[in-house]
Amino acid sequence: MCIGIIEIPITSTVSILLLPLIYALIIGLALFLIPQVKFVGKKQSKVAEGIMVLFIGVLIAKLAVSSGQAIDVIIKMGPVLIIKQIGCLGSLFALPVGLLLGFKREVIGMSTSICREPDLGIIIDRYGFKSPETRGVLTVFIIGSIIGTVFISFLSSICASVIPLHPYAYAMACGIGSASMNVAAVTPLMHLFPAMASDLEAFAGCSNLITFCVGIYLVIFVAIPLAEKMYVWLEPAIGKGKVSEEEVEEETIKEEPKKEEKSGKILNLDFSEGSPLSLGKLERWSVLLLIFSVIVAIGNWVGFQHSIINGFIGMICLSIIVIIGMALERIITWNIPSILYISVLGIVLSIPGVPTADALSFFVSQIDLSVICTAFLAYVGIAIGNDWTKFKKMGWKGIIVTLFVIGGTFLLSAVIAQGTLMATGMI
Repeated sequence: MCIGIIEIPITSTVSILLLPLIYALIIGLALFLIPQVKFVGKKQSKVAEGIMVLFIGVLIAKLAVSSGQAIDVIIKMGPVLIIKQIGCLGSLFALPVGLLLGFKREVIGMSTSICREPDLGIIIDRYGFKSPETRGVLTVFIIGSIIGTVFISFLSSICASVIPLHPYAYAMACGIGSASMNVAAVTPLMHLFPAMASDLEAFAGCSNLITFCVGIYLVIFVAIPLAEKMYVWLEPAIGKGKVSEEEVEEETIKEEPKKEEKSGKILNLDFSEGSPLSLGKLERWSVLLLIFSVIVAIGNWVGFQHSIINGFIGMICLSIIVIIGMALERIITWNIPSILYISVLGIVLSIPGVPTADALSFFVSQIDLSVICTAFLAYVGIAIGNDWTKFKKMGWKGIIVTLFVIGGTFLLSAVIAQGTLMATGMI
């Protein structure tokens, strides 16, 4: 957070943004890979894998509180921006491309969304950190963070110049669930249509807000099931057609969860689904979340000069929501993941009019989402060190899939927004 955001201008309307979350991920990975660093090794990497499951909950809780706060905006915007969310499924166009390039189950993680922080949390929570699906989502996350803003900025300006859709449709398509990509995509539109600049900015902002609020549920209930079915249908036809030695190794890992999947047990954390709840476990979760809260509160002050006390109180509120959500998963035997309990709690407690809403919304609003993401991704960087060889194999093929993910999402969103605007008589 001390370094801040570095902007590298490419043209008058296009820039590359280097964000603190990228520094954190790279530093975490470097600490594992540099031989001279002795205090970060395989044991610490496995511990980081387990801890991430807990810290993902904080990220989801923050988004859930934002959803509850913005519930009136979501209702007022009507059907146009809600229906436009279907366009986020355009990322699924990348699935057959990934299969043709030789990927296996990695394509499920790659193609269910544009692979930003909430989507990363969903895939890790559902499939586990050691899964090929998680390698896929992390690959698109890393590549998208580096080239995503540049690519979508060019794509937005080219499409607006070539494809005759209304500027409002393109503005709505800019809201794909990434703040940096949202800004990068709408900026050239504002230059192309200066008379509509304020309207385009408003549409893009509201669209991105709604995508942040409802996008994770679209991924959980629609995109992932669709990706699973598409994989079953398409993999035999256009995939490799045989299982590689690496995939056999991955299946062996899945069959032996005590060695890898339950890496949190190194600290006796045990985040695995269905594990019994105990007082000791609650205490350990609380201590870890307390440490994480201090780190985020300090980073929030360094990066954005927000009050450390207010930020810390906000983090404690989010941590309580996370602990309750994870406890409910273990108490209620309905096979509902903790991520949904955390989301529902965060939304309900922050809806205007609910007694907890004002205080919760105030303190949580003092925490910038990027700070939580930055702290979280430092652990991701350490955790992926063990699998760095497998990540490198993604190479140029991962770049191609990433471009299809972003491009498919943007273009389908624009087409659906155009149709909805026309159907409602807004254009």
